[in-house]
Amino acid sequence: MCIAAFLWQAHPLYSLVLLLNRDEYRSRPTKPLEWWECGEILGGRDGLAGGTWLACSRNGRVAFITNFREVQSLPQAKSRGELPVRFLKSQKSPLDFAKEVAKGAHLYNGFNLIIADISSKTMSYITNRQTNDSDSLVTEVSPGIHILTNAQLDSPWPKAQRLDQSFRELINKNGDGELSAEEMVEKIMTNTVKDDVSLLPGIYSPRTEYQYSSIFVDTDTELGRFGTRSISVLSVKNSGEASFFERHLENDAWIDNHFTFQIENV
Repeated sequence: MCIAAFLWQAHPLYSLVLLLNRDEYRSRPTKPLEWWECGEILGGRDGLAGGTWLACSRNGRVAFITNFREVQSLPQAKSRGELPVRFLKSQKSPLDFAKEVAKGAHLYNGFNLIIADISSKTMSYITNRQTNDSDSLVTEVSPGIHILTNAQLDSPWPKAQRLDQSFRELINKNGDGELSAEEMVEKIMTNTVKDDVSLLPGIYSPRTEYQYSSIFVDTDTELGRFGTRSISVLSVKNSGEASFFERHLENDAWIDNHFTFQIENV
């Protein structure tokens, strides 16, 4: 039940600012933020299926994914976490890659995938759960602030609206200046405010919906402890300077990792 907020091509200093909370069972093996694929890809990694929820590459490609909230699932579905990895390894444009994924999108459980190429200033969104007003699975993402939860991009869930407001307020407060990853984590992404049950999507049981209605999630379930396992901030300046900050949970302790690098060919 991840949630993300991102600013795309709409700031005088940054081409991208992305905040993402990854929610998962505490028992699921997870590798923290690190370089992999011979030092070409930077991100956390799922220790079970090998995919990722958010990663970027040295040449300025970025990919992140959220699950789609739904009751039914495919028993033999392909791992959604492989999709970001496939994009980061490919040479295709975001739009061409998204169209390729759309052809086999039915093989996965519900997902939302955002893929971007910083150098070409292009970003695409693909979901395998169509909206009511569109027959297309693929959309080019416009410049501005966007929120991604477990429904279609920019769906007005209450937690999404809270995150949108907090993100905009912090950006406006800083004006044209630099944004602090730690400040965004502490002031925005650790918010535990929950919603009135009457405002929730009503896909799961009222209790489950209520527990998942905060930006930062922490709850006990029948399958074990579930909640926010990591908080990530990925920012890329117009100069190509990239900063990837992750605060992840390890043995009940929060640990910070921080990498900076220069994107090639920007």
